[in-house]
Amino acid sequence: MPVAALYDVHGMPWALEAVLAEVDTDAIVFGGDLVWGPYPRETLALIRSLDARVVRGNTDRDPGEWVSAQLNEEELAWLTELPQSVTVDDVFYCHATPRSDEEIVTPETPDELLEEMLAGVGERLVVGGHTHMQQRRGRYVNAGSVGMPYEGEVAAFWAVIGEDADLRRTPFDVERAIAETRRSAWPLAQSFAEENLLQSPTRAEATAQFRPAGT
Repeated sequence: MPVAALYDVHGMPWALEAVLAEVDTDAIVFGGDLVWGPYPRETLALIRSLDARVVRGNTDRDPGEWVSAQLNEEELAWLTELPQSVTVDDVFYCHATPRSDEEIVTPETPDELLEEMLAGVGERLVVGGHTHMQQRRGRYVNAGSVGMPYEGEVAAFWAVIGEDADLRRTPFDVERAIAETRRSAWPLAQSFAEENLLQSPTRAEATAQFRPAGT
């Protein structure tokens, strides 16, 4: 059964709506970092309106003061109590890696280290996100980011997981997203619009940013 893997939406409902218009699978898995962004409540309502499986990301576990204030008590409890992983059709879905919702996998991650990260997981594929860059490395897949990609292009990136991984890209109304983000009360709205909507960080820039200091 093909599954749409939608990761790192980051409070961007316009990007998510564009992706959902293209989803042609019977199943959806959201891979965490759902609402940390300009429109958390609207994004959460859209996600919860769907018949989808949902995994908790690091910013769902710890959404921060502003995002928490946008959600009511029930919404916040639903978000923070999501499972760390789900398995669908022998595919393991987690936010970053099976052992951590913050562990970093980039194109520079050595193959042997990546295998250590996946150790103990018997499923045929492991699907993660967190670093906002699509990757296919052995049995590891990074689905990319719907709302905050590091691909050098402002679009929504996601994947369809079936027998293999089909990495996809969906355009959305960027001008509207910029205007709505700037109109929001999110404290980071202006910098996000400048750094992630008027342009997008490249894979090389993101990989360098994630690289441990001194390496």
